[in-house]
Amino acid sequence: MMNTSEYENLTYRQHTTRSEADKAINSLKGILEGIRMDGEVNASEIAELQSWCAMHQNLINRNPFKELMLLISEAVREEEARPELIEDLIWLCRKYEHGSIFYDAATADLQVLQGICHGILSDGIVADKEVEALDRWLEDHAHLNSYYPYDEISSLVTSVLSDGKVDEEERKRLLAYFHEFAQLTDTALTQKIKSETAEVKINGICTSNPDIRFDGSTFCFTGLFQRASRKEIEQEVVKLGGRVSGCVTKSTNYLIVGDSGNPCWAFACYGRKVEKAIAMRKAGAKTVLVHEYDFWDVVEENRQ
Repeated sequence: MMNTSEYENLTYRQHTTRSEADKAINSLKGILEGIRMDGEVNASEIAELQSWCAMHQNLINRNPFKELMLLISEAVREEEARPELIEDLIWLCRKYEHGSIFYDAATADLQVLQGICHGILSDGIVADKEVEALDRWLEDHAHLNSYYPYDEISSLVTSVLSDGKVDEEERKRLLAYFHEFAQLTDTALTQKIKSETAEVKINGICTSNPDIRFDGSTFCFTGLFQRASRKEIEQEVVKLGGRVSGCVTKSTNYLIVGDSGNPCWAFACYGRKVEKAIAMRKAGAKTVLVHEYDFWDVVEENRQ
């Protein structure tokens, strides 16, 4: 007869296995979406799918993993049928989604986004079609605007496409940023990407069109501000019902970054507080980085 401890462990494992399965499916769906964004399927991308299979062999007896892995094996053999098999795989992932209730929608979508970064990166090239397709996906998932890393990726893609083209410097920046969220299994390709992006520094990206709620929220400030003094800005926050903190903590809702005359603010917000906020965001904290200009836009709206 099973004792209480054994029963609890079994129950925990059942839930854990379900969460692992959901996460694996969401990741695969994202990888597949990323792979098809440029309309081509190459050998490097298929190799990443094979690696996904190897990483999730422990789930092969759970529906629909066996079928997914068989389809991926077929894509390895049948080169001409790969585009159609990718569509079949995406269809199968979506079919699984309808029966899954473990994760909330936001968590699932964020896992898909991470997978998309992985899929785009799997051949080491960020193509124009991929950036444009990612932009459309981001627009369709605007409900994630307050979540990391959606907010930063969206800001970066919006900035890159603002002039209607992707230049080589921007392409390199995207490559570097996607690499933050995708751990490729191809070590040679990983080293190539690291080498190509070694000079690209991205310590944090401010959120574009931030959703700022003052009442009861905690604000922290960093950098040099152009429009007002630090004290005046803090007074505005208090007037609108917010709280001011001198340091970044887990309870910090917004870190307002001063412009300081740097035209590259969107891609290189340097500083101790920014570094700490980014580390906490990666660990699951909800601190949002907001540029000074966007902050004042929201202040003006709240004054009306």
